[in-house]
Amino acid sequence: MKNSTKIEIPLYRPPESPLLLHLVGPIGFALQTIFLVFALLLFLLGKSPAWQGLVNNISINFVAIIIEALPFMLLGTLAGGIIEVFVPMAWVDRFFGRGKIRAVLLAGGMGLFFPTCECAIVPVVRRLLGKGVPFAAAVTFLLAGPIVNIIVAWSTATAYTYTWSVVSLRLLFGYIVAVFIGLLLGSLFTSQNGLISSLQRDCRHSSCAPEAETGAKWYLQIRHAIGHAAHDFFEVGRYLVIGALIAALLRASVPMSIFAGLMEKPVAAIALLMLMAVLLNLCSEADAFIAASFRWVLPASAQMGFMVLGPMFDLKLLLMYFSIFKNRVIAALALFVPLTVFLLMLALHFFGPEFM
Repeated sequence: MKNSTKIEIPLYRPPESPLLLHLVGPIGFALQTIFLVFALLLFLLGKSPAWQGLVNNISINFVAIIIEALPFMLLGTLAGGIIEVFVPMAWVDRFFGRGKIRAVLLAGGMGLFFPTCECAIVPVVRRLLGKGVPFAAAVTFLLAGPIVNIIVAWSTATAYTYTWSVVSLRLLFGYIVAVFIGLLLGSLFTSQNGLISSLQRDCRHSSCAPEAETGAKWYLQIRHAIGHAAHDFFEVGRYLVIGALIAALLRASVPMSIFAGLMEKPVAAIALLMLMAVLLNLCSEADAFIAASFRWVLPASAQMGFMVLGPMFDLKLLLMYFSIFKNRVIAALALFVPLTVFLLMLALHFFGPEFM
């Protein structure tokens, strides 16, 4: 009889996460309790005629953000599971392993071939890091992917009535900022001192090697990929829910009167719309329509700042980043990304061409 080797794939077991352990501890339990009590309080206030309008507005915004983001996040987690199971490390080495600068430059344009909005980018980057993608390249793709892609270019063109100069500048600034921040953070951090410990264990020596290389049956490979996707979906989804609630509260309470008279104050207008981009948590495939609503109210540079910063850094992304990076990296992102975008928008306003 011929000897046969049976290949078995163990059931997917999600890695231990310090963040997960923290959330089920006393502090995490207290935070979850506060969140639920606050949600219940909003529900009860909604029964009062005095509060009904505000609560309805908060509820509509919260549901809108969740509904807008969940499909893209689901696609992103599925893509991350497929990357984990089916993409051999040799492919990663071949694509990214020829110098840091080359890897960063390539990562900045990956979104053109793999369009992903910011609602889905975090799970994808988690899996890419687990496959051994260099830290600097991963940061670059994290920032550039939600802007430098075909779907966002098309939505921006539609929002601005096919003003292609707006589309070109948005993609260009998104690429420039992402590459600069990727190189900067790559010089300050590595996977060893910049990633949370569970991701550090996954990088390069993950227990979940690509089954495509082991000859496993296709349905077991798919099952394994779905297991990774489900873990990432729930790991990242909690941040989306919290960020969506914060954004809904802010959307319902920010008065439109604050925009009066800012057309002649470009510095204030840029800062204000950048702040709104951080607070409103819009999807990169829809934010151009919000920016275009200010087309005749605020300077073009402020609108561009809104469209460039939002997909790179907003409240829900800030919370999602905790599932990848250590605090020091998140602090660096919070400092350098808005500062770089702000300086570029000032240069665009005072020295750039008319593009609207």
